[in-house]
Amino acid sequence: MKQCHYICAATETGWVNILDPDTLKIIKSWQAHTLSINDMDAQNNYLVTCGWSSRPHGPAMLDMLAKVFDLRKLTQLTPIAFPGGAAFVQMHPKMNTTSIIASQSGQVQVVDLMNPNTTNIHQARLSTFMLSLTLAPSGDAWALTDQENAVHLWGSRKKTHFSNYRNPTEFADEPDPLQPISLMSDVPLSSIGMPHYREKLLSAWPDDHIYEVGRVPAKIDPAVMKSMLPAPIGHCATNPRKKLRNEAEMTSLLPSNETKMIAPKFLSQKALDAENGDRPKRRVSETLEAFVDAALASSTKAEVPVMYRNVEIKYSKFGVDDFDFQYYNKTHYSGLETHITNSYLNPLLQLFKFTPLIRNLALHHTASNCTSEGCLLCEMGFLFDMLEKADGLSCQATNFLKAFGGIPEAGRLGMLEDIMPLSTLDGKIQIANRFLLEQIAFDSKRVFANDMKIEQTLRTNVQTNISCSHCNSETIRSGHVYYHDLDYSSSNALPSQLRTFSSVLTSSLQASPQIRAWCDRCRIYRQLTSQITFQSIAPVLVFNAGLEKYGEGKQLWARPGWLPEEIGILASKDGVTCYEGGQLSHRQSASREPIPVYELVGMVVDVNSGEHQKPHLVSLINVAISEKKPTLQNKWHLFNDFLVRETPTADALHFEPSWKMPVILIYQIKSARHAIDDGWKSCLDTRCLYENGIHPRRALQSPLSSVVPLDPSTEAPCRGVPVAIDSEFVALRAEEIEISATGEREVIRPTRLGLARVSVLRGAGMFQEIPFIDDHIAIREPIVDYLTKYSGLKPGDLDANRSTHALVTLKVAYKKLWLLLNLGVVFVGHGLPSDFRTMNIHVPKAQVMDTVDLFYIRARARKLSLRFLAFYLLHEDIQQDTHDSVEDARTALRLWYKYREFCDANILHEMLTEIYNAGRKFHFRPPSELPGGTAHATTRGARGLEGGTAILRVELGADRTGPETPPLQTPGTGMSGPTTPVGRRATGRESDYFESPLR
Repeated sequence: MKQCHYICAATETGWVNILDPDTLKIIKSWQAHTLSINDMDAQNNYLVTCGWSSRPHGPAMLDMLAKVFDLRKLTQLTPIAFPGGAAFVQMHPKMNTTSIIASQSGQVQVVDLMNPNTTNIHQARLSTFMLSLTLAPSGDAWALTDQENAVHLWGSRKKTHFSNYRNPTEFADEPDPLQPISLMSDVPLSSIGMPHYREKLLSAWPDDHIYEVGRVPAKIDPAVMKSMLPAPIGHCATNPRKKLRNEAEMTSLLPSNETKMIAPKFLSQKALDAENGDRPKRRVSETLEAFVDAALASSTKAEVPVMYRNVEIKYSKFGVDDFDFQYYNKTHYSGLETHITNSYLNPLLQLFKFTPLIRNLALHHTASNCTSEGCLLCEMGFLFDMLEKADGLSCQATNFLKAFGGIPEAGRLGMLEDIMPLSTLDGKIQIANRFLLEQIAFDSKRVFANDMKIEQTLRTNVQTNISCSHCNSETIRSGHVYYHDLDYSSSNALPSQLRTFSSVLTSSLQASPQIRAWCDRCRIYRQLTSQITFQSIAPVLVFNAGLEKYGEGKQLWARPGWLPEEIGILASKDGVTCYEGGQLSHRQSASREPIPVYELVGMVVDVNSGEHQKPHLVSLINVAISEKKPTLQNKWHLFNDFLVRETPTADALHFEPSWKMPVILIYQIKSARHAIDDGWKSCLDTRCLYENGIHPRRALQSPLSSVVPLDPSTEAPCRGVPVAIDSEFVALRAEEIEISATGEREVIRPTRLGLARVSVLRGAGMFQEIPFIDDHIAIREPIVDYLTKYSGLKPGDLDANRSTHALVTLKVAYKKLWLLLNLGVVFVGHGLPSDFRTMNIHVPKAQVMDTVDLFYIRARARKLSLRFLAFYLLHEDIQQDTHDSVEDARTALRLWYKYREFCDANILHEMLTEIYNAGRKFHFRPPSELPGGTAHATTRGARGLEGGTAILRVELGADRTGPETPPLQTPGTGMSGPTTPVGRRATGRESDYFESPLR
């Protein structure tokens, strides 16, 4: 259809159906021919058809009438007579009522539909029947085809044009003739020249297309050939005994000399080697110098350096804690681990963290009273604080990535690895970058609706003028953007040597794209032109490189020194102008007004390792910008997940189209260099610490374990105040293992645990040993295993509809611990590092009192369990059926009291020796765990509420083999366990509590 408001469809029976284009309903049906329709065309409300009709006593024949139908009135008009039999019809594209009708014999008739008597007849010279007729879009020529596959072109030789756009056809340049090259043996191959190239040649086969097939098989030993005899299957011969049984010659290729990243030994293996006195040979692959030696040798190096390749975590039977992360990081800047879903965001999170203005925004927001579960800005603040406190130790963004994966928009936009695992990383992280910037701007309004800090930092205010070229109408709209996309096509008009980064940036910022949109005045979709005017430019500029859309931009990035470390951006009514290098210096000296100068904070880089490795993302960051001590010297570092190392500036700003290309860049105003604001530490909102989280039904069931909230007037947490802590976890995902052909078991991904309960008890004061936090966390994910034996939790305890506990979100429980951490309290517990790691929080060693380390002799190479220490030192038998976090935290606190008493009496070493000697007799387990032994413990009252004593009776079976364990006597009570010669009970005074352990 051409300019008609209906759809015309022909049937096999000669009918023409007129359809409504919106509903596809038949409006009118018209039988044009009795048998079938051979051809039809429509133009300007007129429809012309040619078809076949039947004869009474003969075969079908073409109608001698071309039928005409008025689509406007839906009526039939006078048909056009064509004695030769109308077979083909075409409407003229420019003459609205002119039709061209042709027969199979080549007769062509040009007729006006409004005056059928006026015709112009032509005859084509065809030796066979004609098969089709087609008019050019210009109407100046038509083409006929026949059964001999010949095309007959009709038209004027002088003014024939086939298209409406009359441009000369461009043909490819004829290549220069090649000089003949002799293939004689005396002609050197070096005489054959090679063209200049920048991309990798097709002849450079990738490693995944090359397979090791081994060497040529060795010849059979002649002694075997002589003794060979026929057998039912093949032949058999006597073994010459030159090799061992089942021994064969290795025919695989020799290993290459390529430098590879070899995983370090596990920490347990290193400790075992040190204990045995073994001093293994120093290997280059086990030192950081291997990464330094693998740096870029030149700007044309095609191999991916080792430091840029994928890094993987290896798991031993002790889990991820046994992996030596310090082998990959010798700096004071912490890396992020990779065994978590959506960890492709690690480079972008590192880049945000080292941007001072973004870092300040996140931490100040986290210190507020925001308790929203899905707030990414809070999670970003938690992560940044953990990275700073870790001081080079490896961290993980578990909580942030979990909150990110729980946002429905993240799944719909294809940013989750579980939903779209095959999408490219560069495109995925650019979408995530746009989403995160807009999301944190939204999160900043959760607490303070009028807070403009995020807008003043990240938002660039623009005014868009949208104009229509048909009606000349203009619409002005005000808006804002948080990111900018680089456009390399706008600067194609410039010569190659003038296409600098500042020119590309200028053309990208003031681009005038044409879009097809609705014009309010024309009341139709038109091609509209938009012009952007910048009202203000944000102090932090985030750019998406956009190389996945503009392949020509890769050649620009491959130029040495193309990316400047400083740029100047000047916005005015006439547009935006960017400067760099000498042009920027000249402009600063010549201009009266200061030009805002931005410096490069860092970038996210896409690394395509290629050889048997999947692409991944790294970040290159100038860490000197975010240091608290002012320095003018830049320090570039590579953050390859948990591999962190310093790299020269030239290597950081060097790009290779084959394997290293930028994806995201961040520039920050130069005046904000070293603008690290730690004022949030003095304005922490601690209201959630004083809320009561006890369920009414639970208070009636267990009054001694009830939570007593802190009194903000007398019990406000402060630096040095001790608190006891313990937590319980549930399994959210089972471990993934892989068993090799040799039967070796390798953990691909460990069991993922989730925080289910956390209890915090007072360590001093009138309510000593009474919990003020006992939170059960509501978990929405499917729980694989409640680990009831170790957690004390049962199905339904974490279900909001069935639980008898007061459930809180993970965000609330985590924020309470984060507040205690930043208030400076000292955490007392047993095995706290593993608990803190699972909670995804880092506590400095100065704020941790771990009874595992307090009662530990390194030479014995064995750490004691909480249950055994409670049995021997406190005469208590805990954890009999299940674990209870309040009980475990209280036990750890009492053990710490014992430790202080031993230190005050100066008998710590003697008591540790006695504990280990007794542990050997009891196999480091309480008697209730030994075969034939039982233990009965009774605790009257609770320490801190009422005075009480613990009574423990140990019974060993008479039929137990081996030496009998002598009973331990305590004078006056008959209780077993050691006594402290000089002991004093701890009081609530802070000086008494911290005199011994912190000396």
